[in-house]
Amino acid sequence: LSKKVQAIYLWWHKPVIDQELLQSLPNLKVIANSGVGMDHLDLKLVATFGVKMANAPHAVSSSTADTGMALLLASARRLVEGCHVAVSPGMEYYEADFLGVKVTRATLGIIGMGSIGYKIALRARAFEMNILYHNRTRRKEHEEQLVGAIYCEKIDSLLQQSDFVMVVVSLTPQTHKLIGKREMELMKPTATLINISRGAVVDQEALVRALQAGVIRAAALDVTYPEPLPRDHPLLKLKNVIITPHLGIKTEKTTRMITEEAVENILAALNGLPIPSEVLPS
Repeated sequence: LSKKVQAIYLWWHKPVIDQELLQSLPNLKVIANSGVGMDHLDLKLVATFGVKMANAPHAVSSSTADTGMALLLASARRLVEGCHVAVSPGMEYYEADFLGVKVTRATLGIIGMGSIGYKIALRARAFEMNILYHNRTRRKEHEEQLVGAIYCEKIDSLLQQSDFVMVVVSLTPQTHKLIGKREMELMKPTATLINISRGAVVDQEALVRALQAGVIRAAALDVTYPEPLPRDHPLLKLKNVIITPHLGIKTEKTTRMITEEAVENILAALNGLPIPSEVLPS
C-alpha cells in the first residue's frame, strides 16, 4: 500500500517519521500532527521530500490553558497531598499547619505568550492575578490591557517577581533547558514552577536539586523527559511536586476537535489548496 499513502495523521508522535519511512512513501503529500508541538519531527528532512506539514494549534489552546491553571491551583492549595490525607485510613483530624498558598492577587509570570499563554492570562485575570509575561515578540497594547499583562523584555525580571512561573514555549534548540539552575536561583524561594510545554525546556536535574534545597517552593509538571519517568526518578519521591501524564489536551471534545483540524489540513493539501495550519521548516 506504500504507493497509495498520501497523508499521515500523527497521534502521540506515532508513527515515527524518519528517512526510511519517507523513502517508502513516494506519493506522500502531507503530515498532519495532532497538537501544536512539532519538536518530534525533523522539519527540514520532511521538507526535502516535498512533503508539507501541519499542526493543530487552534484545537489545543483552551484545554492546555485549563490544564495549566489546574496545576497552578492544585499545587498552591496542595490538593493532591490533601486528598491523600483525607482518604488515609488513620486520618482523624487535619493538621493546623497544613497550609497552601493564596492565588488571588499573586503574581503569575508566563514564559511564552502565544495562543495558549494568552488564554492562561485570561483565566488568571479572573483570579485577580498580577500578570507578567516574557515572549520573543511583545503583544499589542490592547491585548496586554485586556488581561492586565506587563511585558518583561528580560526573563530575569519575570523570574525575580513571580509567585508562579508558567512555562508555555515550544521546544527548540533555543528553549532546550531554558529554565536551569541560574533561572531557578533567580526565583523567589516561595515560588512555584509550572511546566505545560515540553519536559526538556526545564533542566530536570537542576529542578530536583532546587526542590530538595528549598530554592523554590514547588513544581507542577504536565511534561517530563522521558515520558513516563523511570520509576526510581527522584522527582517521583518529592512531596512538593505534582506530575500528571501529559494531560494538556486530554478531553473528549478537544480530541475530536484536533482530529477535525487535522482532517481539514489533510484535505486542503490533497486538493492543492492552502493548508490552514501549515508549518514551515525554520
